Amino acid sequence: MTGSKKTVAKAGAKAGAKRRGRPCKPRPLAASPHLDAFLDMLTAERGAAVNTRLAYERDLADLGRWLAQRSVALEAAGTEDLRAYLAVQSKDGAPRTVARRLSAMRQFYRFLLSEGRRTDDPASPLDSPKQGRPLPKILTEAEVGAMLSTAEARGGPEGLRLVALLEVLYATGLRVSELVGLPMTAIMRDGRGLLVRGKGGKERMVPLSDPALAALAGYIPFRGHFIPPSAGAGGEAGHSPFLFPSRISAEGHLTRQRFAQLLKQLAIDAGIDPEKVSPHVLRHAFATHLLDHGADLRSVQKMLGHADIATTQIYTHVVTERLKRVMHDHHPLARRKVEEASEG
Repeated sequence: MTGSKKTVAKAGAKAGAKRRGRPCKPRPLAASPHLDAFLDMLTAERGAAVNTRLAYERDLADLGRWLAQRSVALEAAGTEDLRAYLAVQSKDGAPRTVARRLSAMRQFYRFLLSEGRRTDDPASPLDSPKQGRPLPKILTEAEVGAMLSTAEARGGPEGLRLVALLEVLYATGLRVSELVGLPMTAIMRDGRGLLVRGKGGKERMVPLSDPALAALAGYIPFRGHFIPPSAGAGGEAGHSPFLFPSRISAEGHLTRQRFAQLLKQLAIDAGIDPEKVSPHVLRHAFATHLLDHGADLRSVQKMLGHADIATTQIYTHVVTERLKRVMHDHHPLARRKVEEASEG
């Protein structure tokens, strides 16, 4: 076999090997030498994960290819170039995707400015796309009642603990991490509320409902069932500072993951779609049901531990949407319009 034939045969063998193996994922081409420097900075100085680096590389390489069609280099783009690119992206892509690409652009051109590669930042005047905020999932009052009834029917220490967890969560709207990590000292001296340490170490007082108080009173005598036995104490329960201790958790208390699992199983037993149920959904239900029954927004904000009332206002949208549906389904004028439309 001649040299040229051997070369062809080797190339064919390599190509066949590539075809037989797992196809290589094409790596996006950097549209500028400055892009590589920017990506290296993300990894070295900011500790960006591999996936984060790849996401920035894909987004900026896509921008570079689009600009190249307009005979503009990536590092030389102007504000109007970037605005035109985003306009095209907005027609075809989701607002979240456009926002992510804008974020990549802003960081890249800010990097060029800081490195002295540009004297301006063309991305700074660009506005972020408006993203519709999804309404939180909630459970109806009947669904919460069904879950509580199902938990009460279980009995025993496990059932009593689950009822206490549900009643406290539904009465207070605590974050799941706040709930499972409650210390015994969180119960206020008069026994009517909890002193909760939330985000940023901020403390807030949250009142307990009568059903929650009754559930805690029924559970606490059996709390020792969940505390690991103390060494040399004849198998008796040791000491735990937590309201909801755990024998197996490294944290010493019931974990968020385990509580979520318990809720999923409880939902199944209660005949409720488990995909609808999570600790956070119960927090949403607490806030929405309070507003349904006339609570003011500021009070709900304080109990939820929101720093900004704007975060709490999402629940007013949930209530408004529900009222719209009630009006549409039950108001006589709305029913008449539906009937007239069907007759026409």
